[in-house]
Amino acid sequence: MVERTTALQQALGLREAITRLNRRLRQARPVGDLTMAQLSALTSLELAGALSPRELADVERVQPPTMTKIIAKLEDRGMVRRDPHPTDGRQVILRTTEQGRLAYDQVQRAHNEWLADHLAVLSPEDLETLRRAAEIMHRVARAA
Repeated sequence: MVERTTALQQALGLREAITRLNRRLRQARPVGDLTMAQLSALTSLELAGALSPRELADVERVQPPTMTKIIAKLEDRGMVRRDPHPTDGRQVILRTTEQGRLAYDQVQRAHNEWLADHLAVLSPEDLETLRRAAEIMHRVARAA
């Protein structure tokens, strides 16, 4: 029982730290007209390479009608294109365009620069602790 309580306490502290760090990173993104939902969808497409609208909705955990609106806004901005599905003529595959990749890269660069600036003031010991923590968090994420 003590181990479970300790794990729950650790989970709470870690989740709160991740949430706060994520919020600060979102604030560090370049100011533009992309909403967080649009940026998230663009990121999912960039990381996956290509997805159907349904797959993208599933990845983003939103309903298909919501994803339809997000995709339309990204298409209007020239960040996403629709390609014919290779085996099903009724479907399309979504891909990021060069403009979408540039927007994604700009946001990633802003996040990385913000984080690097804040990590630069930490001690070597703290940096090593964070390196190990990142490894552990990757393992936890892959186990899901």
